[in-house]
Amino acid sequence: MFFTKPVWRIFDKLRQWHDARTMDPAQALGRRGEDVAHRYLERQGYSVIARNWRSRAGLNEIDLIAWQRGSPDRLVVVEVKSRRNDAFASPGRNIDRGKESAVRFAAREFCRRKNVDEEVVRFDTVSVVFEPSLRVEHNPDAFSWRANYESL
Repeated sequence: MFFTKPVWRIFDKLRQWHDARTMDPAQALGRRGEDVAHRYLERQGYSVIARNWRSRAGLNEIDLIAWQRGSPDRLVVVEVKSRRNDAFASPGRNIDRGKESAVRFAAREFCRRKNVDEEVVRFDTVSVVFEPSLRVEHNPDAFSWRANYESL
């Protein structure tokens, strides 16, 4: 890649500085969490191909889309949740059935538009907590194409 990791960190910091001044604090924290998750996944060997991908109608968004190379290759759809701290609850608890459904809908459209077989898609979550120290939790296969309603 053209830019080295220290240069990417500088760009991340500049964007975070700008976001903190121009965005709602919750949105800025979410964007910062996506930056952390993006870099984390890259360090784990994933190739991030899209960020904040929106469906054509603009109603649904996928935070990160990445390829995990291996046998078989997987297209990983990632929902990122961030919190300043986890005193109230972990960020991952904020992903409900409605959010899962919205991510599935957007992923289906992404697959259709990019000619990707839905069989290679996996849904992951990444939780980012910033205080007291940075903590990143990656949950592969957090949910599937089918909604799980057995717990109702």
